[in-house]
Amino acid sequence: MADIKRIECGTRMSEAVIHNGVVYLAGQVGNPGDSVADQTREVLAQVDRLLAEAGTDKTCILKAQIWLADIADFAEMNAVWDAWVPQGHCPARATGEAKLATPDYKVEVIVTAAL
Repeated sequence: MADIKRIECGTRMSEAVIHNGVVYLAGQVGNPGDSVADQTREVLAQVDRLLAEAGTDKTCILKAQIWLADIADFAEMNAVWDAWVPQGHCPARATGEAKLATPDYKVEVIVTAAL
């Protein structure tokens, strides 16, 4: 069995897990109460940081799963996403509406990337 590396492993979860050349990030959320755009920017900065710590970057993202507390915020989130995602390296992506951990969270992003 290949080694498993955990990044920022806490009592409940790790922020990232690396196995067989794939990096799995936990759901990333922004500052509670901030706008959708600001939370999205914060989330994507966290994704960049965690991927760098794992030894990869956003050009290697395979899949992104995005949860919005209100799907009406889709365009606002996409404006930030579109400015961040590297053209020619867009991952497979799904976006849906979900009740998040607290009403102050408006967006959560889950990413899987190759090393």
